[in-house]
Amino acid sequence: MIPFVNLTGQREKYRFELEKAEQAVLDSGCFIGGPQVEALEKELSDYLDGRHVQTCASGTDALTIALMTLGLQPEDEVIVPDFTFIAPAECVAFLGATPVFADIDRETLQISPESVRSLIGPKTKGIIAVDLFGQCAPFEELREIADEHGLWIIEDAAQAFGATVLDAGNLRKACTFGDISITSFYPSKPLGCYGDGGALFTARKDLADKMRMIANHGSSGRYCHEIIGINSRLDALQAAVLRVKLGHLAEELPVRQQNAQNYDRFFTEFNRSAPDGQKILLQKIASGNTSTYAQYTALAENRDSFIGKLKQAEIPYSIHYPMPLHKQPCFSRGNEQLCPNAEWASEHVISLPVCAFTDAAGITNKLKQVFR
Repeated sequence: MIPFVNLTGQREKYRFELEKAEQAVLDSGCFIGGPQVEALEKELSDYLDGRHVQTCASGTDALTIALMTLGLQPEDEVIVPDFTFIAPAECVAFLGATPVFADIDRETLQISPESVRSLIGPKTKGIIAVDLFGQCAPFEELREIADEHGLWIIEDAAQAFGATVLDAGNLRKACTFGDISITSFYPSKPLGCYGDGGALFTARKDLADKMRMIANHGSSGRYCHEIIGINSRLDALQAAVLRVKLGHLAEELPVRQQNAQNYDRFFTEFNRSAPDGQKILLQKIASGNTSTYAQYTALAENRDSFIGKLKQAEIPYSIHYPMPLHKQPCFSRGNEQLCPNAEWASEHVISLPVCAFTDAAGITNKLKQVFR
């Protein structure tokens, strides 16, 4: 069976480097913090042109720490996209505040600035914009809205570390657009470790100092706790793995993009002769954007029929995401928000294997056979 994310193939290619790095950590006896974590944070900072970096235990922890750093209080409201993984809304609710769900753009699947603007009220404190499926959200428009209303922005780049945007002639990278930006190192991400892991990024030293304290029980020094914090650390072993993989990210991202282009060509050709109601619509990559293609996600007009073809060809798939957040049981009670594009997307999206160790050409050849 074709793996959805071929982590075994990745490990085989980098086995010598990974085993050497892993053994060095095991031999050192330093398993929490220490030189591996410090070195990773320095390398991540260099990659992002000097951003302050704080690693932590997961992308979800990174969001929680970011919200705490920005001073979120119970009864505050934060605008989040309705179509994404639950973590942004969950973290807002966990801290006692209220997530307010914005609709998405039907073509890019990113949060809609028009919807965001319509939802701003007296309790609104900020916006969490998710770089969904690996391309950056429309931050130029979102920043104009945020500045006009005195709001902060958290960039959730859990799926987009390595993505870029051409901004006024300058190439900017994901994880540089928020007052605080975050990413996830979950194993299936474009830059993933061997368990949970995450990081926060900011250009502001005051925020960097505060988020570092929060991640360490609110402490800036041993047994002196200035604020309430949490315990969220990246293990040295995970840092060592990430340092190896970061060194290969520039090789892997173009392969992901080539795999996505292979799918695009196939579905574009397929759509020319597909009967009405059977087309596969492509996610639009906004002008000037590159995507990491954390998932290759398309929209099937008849998803059940398409899934039947995938099963026939023994091609793995996933649905990211089958339900808009405002309809999740934990949020749906009394929630009458209207997000028609998010609802439409949840009924049509389907994701195919796309990592750098996926044979996308082989998959499209299989699809050609079953679509004859």
